[in-house]
Amino acid sequence: MAKSLLSLVLLVSISFFSSEATAQIKILHVGNLLAEPGTPPLQKQTVVIDNNKIKEVRAGYLEASQLGFNNADVTVIDLKSQFVMPGFIDMHTHITGERDPNGNPHEWTTLEEADAAFEAIPHSKTTLEAGFTTVRNLGGDPHIMNALKRAISKGLITGPRIIASNGAISATGGHGDFHGYRDEIMGMDKNPGICNGEDDCSRAVRARVKSGADVIKITATGGVLSNTAAGVGQQLTDAEMKAIVATAASLGRKVAAHAHEAEGVNAALRAGVNSIEHGSYLTDESIKLFQQTGAYLVPTLLAGVSVTEEMNVNPNIPSAIMDKIKQVGPVVEASFKKALKGNVNIAFGTDSGVSKHGTNAREFVLMVKYGMDENEAIKTATINAATLLGMENQLGTITKGKLADLVAVEGDPLKDINELMDIDFVMKDGIVFKGGKR
Repeated sequence: MAKSLLSLVLLVSISFFSSEATAQIKILHVGNLLAEPGTPPLQKQTVVIDNNKIKEVRAGYLEASQLGFNNADVTVIDLKSQFVMPGFIDMHTHITGERDPNGNPHEWTTLEEADAAFEAIPHSKTTLEAGFTTVRNLGGDPHIMNALKRAISKGLITGPRIIASNGAISATGGHGDFHGYRDEIMGMDKNPGICNGEDDCSRAVRARVKSGADVIKITATGGVLSNTAAGVGQQLTDAEMKAIVATAASLGRKVAAHAHEAEGVNAALRAGVNSIEHGSYLTDESIKLFQQTGAYLVPTLLAGVSVTEEMNVNPNIPSAIMDKIKQVGPVVEASFKKALKGNVNIAFGTDSGVSKHGTNAREFVLMVKYGMDENEAIKTATINAATLLGMENQLGTITKGKLADLVAVEGDPLKDINELMDIDFVMKDGIVFKGGKR
């Protein structure tokens, strides 16, 4: 029954792509091109797209005949007034849901798999139209995530390319587990990611990979939004995290560690995780470990700001969660600045779902507000994120051979980062999903 419901969910949102999708060759005339974020932009460029890949980038506004094409065989897109960048990558999303300050806090007890799948459809479209052509989704039921990825890949619905964890790995009673419900409800939760001890945590990794996970997410520490007065300190043991990382590596998967307090951050880094999500309390030792391991910080500044804003409008936040918001919210800026000063590798991530989907670019604004250069902020969501994904040969720059993921705005985001809050043009895999004069 669940599978048939999911099929129905995904089929009711068939997207009708723009007519240019049928043309294999597209020529983009670009006014300002940030082909490689972190370097100066180029002016008056021609980008040639062949099917879903970038064929070449040439100086000047070249016509089809100058490029050896018959005019009838190409689509020319006028972006002469636009500032064009690689498609953005958000390394921390929760695409199947979104916090609602006015919602019923117990609504989850009535929801089906299909409810989350229905929610994912508009969230996916909104995310793509905000300029995020790839996301790493660190959560979500495997049945929903696998079906969602397939539906987007087939063009049944509109959305970003998804790299999915298919849930998290957590200690019993930890951030990823249930808290305080009666046994009948607890027994309904058959979460294969809950583990205790090294062997059991290795089993949990294998179960996630079996479910189709592209990446492994762990909850190394407590979390702000779990309804338990357990704080945000370390929860998985050092030995458990080492077993998780070793097992994931043996199966070709990277590990992303949700971690707030420094003890858990540092233990996760020593265990060999590839990224720290949040990293709210970084110490000098944390910075040294980042430098030694080459791991990335995914700061999710927007999540901290969003839950702090929610406190003022949501009377239903449990006291245990409220206490943790008040504890963590004020410290994230200082931790981010410490990472900047320490030249830590930083990749863009928002925790969208905690914040509203489609507002992902607020993370850029916060990064710049807290001291990061505009061009470097864009680099975190392109080159850096692609490298952390292990997809640097496919994504992150507008260069020959890369996938044709491009976004554009009217103004210059290197002068005003707020320009990224209003994306005018989106291309993913060579298909235009938003804007573009022809």
